[in-house]
Amino acid sequence: MKRSRIAWAIASKDLRIELRSRIVANQILPFAAVIMVLFAFALDSDSVLQRVAPGLVWMATLFSMIVLVQRSYAIETEDGAFDLLRLSGLDPIGVFWGKTLALVVQLLLLEILLVATAILLYNTTVSGAWIGGIGFLGSGWVLLVTTLITATFGLAAVGTLYGGLAAGFSGRETLLPLLVLPVVSPVVIGATRAMESAFGTAGAVVSEGWSWTGLLLVFAVAFGVGGSLAYGPLIEE
Repeated sequence: MKRSRIAWAIASKDLRIELRSRIVANQILPFAAVIMVLFAFALDSDSVLQRVAPGLVWMATLFSMIVLVQRSYAIETEDGAFDLLRLSGLDPIGVFWGKTLALVVQLLLLEILLVATAILLYNTTVSGAWIGGIGFLGSGWVLLVTTLITATFGLAAVGTLYGGLAAGFSGRETLLPLLVLPVVSPVVIGATRAMESAFGTAGAVVSEGWSWTGLLLVFAVAFGVGGSLAYGPLIEE
């Protein structure tokens, strides 16, 4: 099978499992929403909440991603499906991208909820600009969407790679965060800074955020390529 067909088949399989189990809808989304609500009560200051909103969005995304990856590989490991997948002879690059794409879809849905929560609860706004005679162009929205996409691909690639590595070890529930958190720190920092520019936090302007999205793009490409090459050998160990 071609890699693209393998990737779509794996992604479809993972998303169908999610639709049946409803882990994202019943556990992950409420968990992330509770985090945002708790901080709203704990900080109880619009100025502070607006300042920290981008960081809270990405921290909630990061913790939720770890739970998602652990749950995904736990399901496959418990019933032996992951071992069958390794022995199936399918191209591991296609498998890697399939699982990454499925995780991207789930994380994007989560991030949309988190951004909406930040806007509603924290009174944050997305910057915009008037350009010539074409009316209002949401330049902040363009930056925000670009940030979400590039950062999500980077996070998903790391989560898929290290999730496959940790799946073969006992104590993977604690091993995965130890592997993932140091690696994704550039993504969290870059995504937070870019989102601050999109929100206009502390006087940040939209133009300042594009350099951070460049960092996110480099990270996503690096781990996309590196993960594609390393996934096969890692899961075979």
